[in-house]
Amino acid sequence: METGEPPVRVVVVDDEQLIRMAVRLVIDGESDLTVVGEAADGEEALALVREKTPDVVLMDVRMPGRDGVSWTRELLALDRPPRVIVLTAFDSDALVLDALRAGALGFVLKHTPPDRIIDAVRTVANGEPALSPQATARLIAAATAAGGPVVRGAVRDAARKRLSALTRRELDTARAIADGLGNQEIAERLGITVATVKAHTSSLFSKLEVDNRVRIALLVRDAEDPGPGR
Repeated sequence: METGEPPVRVVVVDDEQLIRMAVRLVIDGESDLTVVGEAADGEEALALVREKTPDVVLMDVRMPGRDGVSWTRELLALDRPPRVIVLTAFDSDALVLDALRAGALGFVLKHTPPDRIIDAVRTVANGEPALSPQATARLIAAATAAGGPVVRGAVRDAARKRLSALTRRELDTARAIADGLGNQEIAERLGITVATVKAHTSSLFSKLEVDNRVRIALLVRDAEDPGPGR
């Protein structure tokens, strides 16, 4: 993709060399992206980010010593913080949730197709969340697994009340976000422009009093939960 802009600078953090090599090959194959460094753990990553000031960091969740969540917090506390995408093999749903709460803008599976990884890096570099459909579904399931029928019913009713303030198009957008779609995919599904999708999403943040797409997806899931045996 030729944009005329300087390439998005990426640092890859993973304790497995083969993973780092594979991700580098995928990213460096694009003219608008470039890997400026690799790190095998968070300590190396912190030093590298301070030196290179990359735009995006692909951060492994599980590494020897401290996990990627704590290192994500450190990176985002820097004077010139990068945007962080979490890498996961999905053996650690709770850690991924914690990473998103810590400020990571997205996550991808380690076996994600190369074009999805590229899209995620570009999306996050633009300041937008990048959540794959499979990952979104797993996160929502992990976040809503606890609680009996009474608790789930109360949560469902509260979520429906919040969603009732939305227009029809805003609700359609919220459901598309819950399905893990990006802005372009939402635009195609709803037959509207990407600019309109962004406007609806901004309205969702304001009306629902949330600050990221994961929370929108959780609200939709809560509102549509029929409870066990129904």
